[in-house]
Amino acid sequence: MLPELSWADILVRLAVAGILGGAIGAEREVREHDAGLRTHTLVAVGSALFTIVSAYAWTDFDFSGRNGITYDPTRIAAQIVTGIGFLGAGAIIRQGLSVRGLTTAASLWVVAAIGMAAGAGYYSGALVATVVVLVSLWPLRILTRRIFEHIRPGELRLEVELRPNESPSVLLDSLESRGVAVRAFEVEDARDRRRVALEVRVDEVQPETVTAELMRLEPVLGVRWAT
Repeated sequence: MLPELSWADILVRLAVAGILGGAIGAEREVREHDAGLRTHTLVAVGSALFTIVSAYAWTDFDFSGRNGITYDPTRIAAQIVTGIGFLGAGAIIRQGLSVRGLTTAASLWVVAAIGMAAGAGYYSGALVATVVVLVSLWPLRILTRRIFEHIRPGELRLEVELRPNESPSVLLDSLESRGVAVRAFEVEDARDRRRVALEVRVDEVQPETVTAELMRLEPVLGVRWAT
């Protein structure tokens, strides 16, 4: 006999999935990524519902091995892992010398797993995974950057905000003229501006000098050195 799930249980499982997925999406939203609060919440709730449907939605059917009709509650849920790969691939974009969106794609993948755990009633696993993901996206990111600053002295991350649709080539020309080597850069379009993050190496030039030079450029709205 197949297990049954009450309305209250369904509500709790979907709500937990939405809250945990939304917590991760909120971090992405704060950093102005396209896949933010709503996207992560929908992925988590959808994964939870698929898991619930896979395990509990077949109580009106008669499954019997003697009749040649078998029941496998993992078949529908297993396809979530494959399906989320297409959504994650859409978040990955190659721009210039760098690839952006990998972290967001990974967060969507993990959120799907969190939703599946919540849908199956494995709340402790879903909660622990959410905490680990949030730590990885925020404190660990800052710690990693500081560690690599000591390992690779002279290499810094520069973030510049440009007017919408402005080409980053004006930044590259200015930096190269100052003797600043650009290792990689990525471009991200926000609501009313274009954000350019550059991995640069400054050996003989002071960061303050670079900042003053870039702020003189007409398309530049803001400059800051990431910490």
